[in-house]
Amino acid sequence: MSSINKSQYIAGITNLLQELFTYSFLIVRVLQKMISIGDFTMYLSAINSFSSSMNDLMKSCVEIKQFEGYYGALKEYLDVPITMNTGSYDVPEAPYEIEFKNVSFRYPGQTEWSLKNINVKISDNKKYSIVGENGAGKTTFIKLLCRLYDPTEGQILLNGTDIREYDYSQYMHLFSTVFQDYKLFSFSIKDNIAFGETEEDARVIEVLKKSGFGDKLNALEKGIHSYIHKDFEEDGFEPSGGEGQKIALARALYQDRPVIILDEPTAALDPKAEYMMYKNFNSLVEGKLTLYISHRMSSSRFCDYVLVFSDGAIIEEGTHEELMKLKKVYSSLYSMQAQFYLD
Repeated sequence: MSSINKSQYIAGITNLLQELFTYSFLIVRVLQKMISIGDFTMYLSAINSFSSSMNDLMKSCVEIKQFEGYYGALKEYLDVPITMNTGSYDVPEAPYEIEFKNVSFRYPGQTEWSLKNINVKISDNKKYSIVGENGAGKTTFIKLLCRLYDPTEGQILLNGTDIREYDYSQYMHLFSTVFQDYKLFSFSIKDNIAFGETEEDARVIEVLKKSGFGDKLNALEKGIHSYIHKDFEEDGFEPSGGEGQKIALARALYQDRPVIILDEPTAALDPKAEYMMYKNFNSLVEGKLTLYISHRMSSSRFCDYVLVFSDGAIIEEGTHEELMKLKKVYSSLYSMQAQFYLD
């Protein structure tokens, strides 16, 4: 039995014994005519009130014990040193050109290659659609770009310099990312977007409206100060899948960084809804390097360039029109899904 369950068990037994003793004592006093029925009611009410307060105190102690475990795990995580090599170069100003040069990668402890000899250039102010079946290597490609891992072989260059030569923190701040498994925290909507920054409310409201969350925001009594989930506020709200995605997209817009990456954050939506959300979002990121990653083709039509992944390699690349004319893998995949994207 865990220490928390043991504490709850002891608290329950203590409460039961306390009530048994209280009722027995007062009933005996009434039978002995040492107190009246009115006194019995008054004492019982007072004792019950005191007992309720003590129960709340015991529950708080149990919760503190529980949160202490969470805090220990969090502190242990925060104390993990960053082992990624960090360079000393300052990240240059835009425009940016990113080049994957003979990049191959396999995850630690694995023998299978997740990426194999990737060679591609990604230019600033353009929008890229990275497509392919599940497990094709798309997300691994993004993890390397964001330096969550370093290549096993080859180099990733930013403006001609290996990204490992740049200051790690500066490099990471190039990216706004929305992953499929994005997280919303049990704090206010504003804190979920601004993460404690003292930005005026107007900016937070602006990005929420741009992401399509405006109608829901207007319906919330506390607006951006409404809490998500009910862990810390009884009147917190539970966002639907679509609402959560809009908050996550607003977070990416708020960060206003030069590179925006959307890694299948709309996977839970049907293809047509995904297409409409991407189409709307695309109009909001003009002038930024944007990468849309999906096993569906909803973003391909309005992107400047398409990369088709299969089995850890780029097997086709070009514009949507060019790849359709090839009538190979991309054309086949797109044609199977085209009914969902045609206006």
